Amino acid sequence: MDLKITTLEGKEAGSVTLNKDIFGLEPRKDLIQRCIVWQLAKRRAGTHAVKNRADIARTGKKSGPQKGSGGARHGSQRANLFRGGGRSFGPHPRDHSIDLPKKVRALALRHALSSKAKDGGIVVIDAIDTTDAKTKALAAQFGKLGFSNALIIGGAEINENFGRAARNIPNIDVLPVQGINVYDILRRHKLVLTKAAVEALEARFA
Repeated sequence: MDLKITTLEGKEAGSVTLNKDIFGLEPRKDLIQRCIVWQLAKRRAGTHAVKNRADIARTGKKSGPQKGSGGARHGSQRANLFRGGGRSFGPHPRDHSIDLPKKVRALALRHALSSKAKDGGIVVIDAIDTTDAKTKALAAQFGKLGFSNALIIGGAEINENFGRAARNIPNIDVLPVQGINVYDILRRHKLVLTKAAVEALEARFA
């Protein structure tokens, strides 16, 4: 698959041939779905908690006589029945993460890239270097290029000025190539790869 390379100014800068073993697969939705579930489960904090009756600081003395009062036979005031008592079967801290083999994750990434390529959602640009960290100027360039909702993948390091200028633009994500992931690829309409990112991906899956 051949794609034209453009610059941030919208000028042509040659072309690149994408590896069909990475960008030319027939996308498998099941693999992509498994990887997204794994990602979203892994980032859950799992710190939600409530107090059960053992965590309540209140007397455990029986509140009234067993018989003769005409009322219910209540015991500890820490019971969930009372206002201020413990909660029954509430959430407690836990690990929500699930296991997914590394090879499956790598294959899912390739299928996500192939899915974007099949839909025509991949754009290759020469570089993402800029001398001024000006959000307004960069947003204008993105508008001309049609990047209203995009994930931009750079090389091993992101140009500091570009990162600062892009971080305030809505619906634009910027990541180094080692941070590329299935969920972020699919949640944005466009996947913008630099030449360095394409070379790094091809080397990674070689």
